[in-house]
Amino acid sequence: MTFGARVRGWFQRTGSEALGWTLVVLGIVMLVMPGPGLLGMFGGIVLLARHYTWADRLVEPLEEKAMEAAKYGVATIPRILVSILGIIWVAAVGLVWFLSPEIPEFEILGVGFGPQLPAAGWVGAIGIWFSDLIALALLVYSIRRWR
Repeated sequence: MTFGARVRGWFQRTGSEALGWTLVVLGIVMLVMPGPGLLGMFGGIVLLARHYTWADRLVEPLEEKAMEAAKYGVATIPRILVSILGIIWVAAVGLVWFLSPEIPEFEILGVGFGPQLPAAGWVGAIGIWFSDLIALALLVYSIRRWR
């Protein structure tokens, strides 16, 4: 058995499960931090579907809802334009995070914020821009597939 075959066998058994759980956990974290949280969670569930029945039952309805949403989002030119404006807006938010200006200090439910943005700097900006790049790729895919 070659080294490549052993690595593939390991990934099919252990690695895909470990990566799936990692993506689910990172997806949960990215729901509140900059990054593609829902996409990470979905990718993790898809990988876990190879090992768990509960995850396999989740994949098909999630995929159907995602396809319905994608079709709906590109059904008219105004919807496509709003999506493009949203992508531009998110890129601008990433720039603000990168520049990390000072913000007023405030508190929500006992958690203090300011004078820095949460996850400010290049790490937060890259997470936001990565989400934006994924949104752009999905918009282009949807337009090419359903328009």
